[in-house]
Amino acid sequence: MGNPTGQQFEITRGNARAVVTEIGAGLRAFEVGGVPYVEEFPEDAKPPMGAGQVLLPWPNRTKGGRWTFQGETQQLDITEEARGNAIHGLTRHLEWELLEHAESSVTLAVDVEVQPGWPVPLRATVTYEVAPRELTITHEIRNEGEQPIGVGVGTHPYFRIGDVPTDELTLTLPASRVRPSRPDEQMPYAEEQDVEGTEYDFRAGRGLAGVNLDTAFGGLATAEDGKHHIVLSHDGQELLVWTGPDFRWAQVFTPDDLVGRGRAVAIEPMTCPADALNTGTDLIELAPSASWSGSWGVRVR
Repeated sequence: MGNPTGQQFEITRGNARAVVTEIGAGLRAFEVGGVPYVEEFPEDAKPPMGAGQVLLPWPNRTKGGRWTFQGETQQLDITEEARGNAIHGLTRHLEWELLEHAESSVTLAVDVEVQPGWPVPLRATVTYEVAPRELTITHEIRNEGEQPIGVGVGTHPYFRIGDVPTDELTLTLPASRVRPSRPDEQMPYAEEQDVEGTEYDFRAGRGLAGVNLDTAFGGLATAEDGKHHIVLSHDGQELLVWTGPDFRWAQVFTPDDLVGRGRAVAIEPMTCPADALNTGTDLIELAPSASWSGSWGVRVR
């Protein structure tokens, strides 16, 4: 059997190192000075719980896999059978084409073909670039069809600070809006609400012990550099996750055990929330031949 994540593309600069996979163009490793800052998994294993994967042309779930394009109902494959939804796009399990592999950067591309549930062809690229203590990821999507379409993109990294247990980390998240999880429903998100006075207010920083989330956060405040800043910290160490202005949402997910290390925390940059193909919320509108580009990154401080 072949490797479930395909070829492994290592990039380095100084004492920073990352590994990107051919299948799904996912992030399998990022470390600085040998200290891991994402939850890693073996190269001969499938990414557990979507770890490191690129999610496009929509992140999260499309309810029932159904949506409407120019008056016609589209039916996507149901890829989350437990809830009956289409989850995390169409490219996670595809072999991406290697466009360029330099010492400190790698660029991969994939074509999203017309298929049941998806009516307009797209071309997508992703570039990973390491710098000392930093990793930058740039996504580009081009409409290769003859009709305009709305798209979304997200990623699914699980972050850590070395061997510090997740429950000892503090999360600072500048989000004023939230869509809480409702796992009893097929589409597990309650109505959007203000975080003020709720358990979802992480703007001043809160420890992750006892916190259980599979939750979409919006209303992200913009820092002086024009980006959104999400921080994991512990005892003077900081992991900054920054996202560009089009990444208006962040999903935070805290599974009990990801890779045998105990509880984990995913911070998922997203341009739109769950079910955006139906609601239209923050979709990126691409005219024929038009392209969109956006970036996010990780900085160790």
